[in-house]
Amino acid sequence: MTPELTALTLAALLQVVQYALMAVPANLELGPGKTLSPRDPERMERPLEQQVSPRTGRLFRALNNHFEGLILFTIACVVVTLAGQSTALTAACAWLYLVARVLYVPAYAFGLVPWRSLIWAVGFGATVLMLLAALF
Repeated sequence: MTPELTALTLAALLQVVQYALMAVPANLELGPGKTLSPRDPERMERPLEQQVSPRTGRLFRALNNHFEGLILFTIACVVVTLAGQSTALTAACAWLYLVARVLYVPAYAFGLVPWRSLIWAVGFGATVLMLLAALF
């Protein structure tokens, strides 16, 4: 397995950890009546994310943000691997993305401004660099 695919696999496992980090406090705060419900808009006061504590709400958003970032990172890893363009640079970028995503979770959960945004930018930049490296 290429280093990029290893980093991608670990990023997917990070997503699993993020689910737990968000779901446990959300279930404790909201109770099973809400979290197990069909969540029909006409029956809910407002979205669940808006009914939890600020930190749990941030964990919801960090999870959703990782879904968004993971799509582009997956494309980069697949392109680099299938094109046979795995290099020390693309491997370093893949690991940099993963480290940035790990750091992003507590930075978002604890509302670290501007660090959360800077950490996000590092991960995004690493992904873009992987895509560019695959082309050239």
